[in-house]
Amino acid sequence: MVKRAWIAPGTHINAVGSSVATARELDSATMAAASLFVDRRESTINESGDYLFAVREGAIGPEAIRGEIGEILTGRVEGRQSAEEVTLFKSLGLAVEDLASAQFLFAEARRRGSGTWVEF
Repeated sequence: MVKRAWIAPGTHINAVGSSVATARELDSATMAAASLFVDRRESTINESGDYLFAVREGAIGPEAIRGEIGEILTGRVEGRQSAEEVTLFKSLGLAVEDLASAQFLFAEARRRGSGTWVEF
């Protein structure tokens, strides 16, 4: 588990390793110290072990979620506010993220002329 003491000021963390309510990859101190951004609030408060453990331990509450990634992209929510701020993107994964990644990788493979087409 990643500990708060290991994280330098100004660090950004992409936490994608744990996506079930019973597992975590970050300690509660890290969750409390970081500006928390998520892919989807509803998923986070119901499924994210990192979030749920920190809530149960009294380190954070629902207000800890500063915004969703889509809100940052549209400018509705501001991202990093200082060079010293520790920011955290806790991703549980969304199908649209997978599709965007697949589309990018497919286009890049075509551009480079690499890969192998397989019929199913």
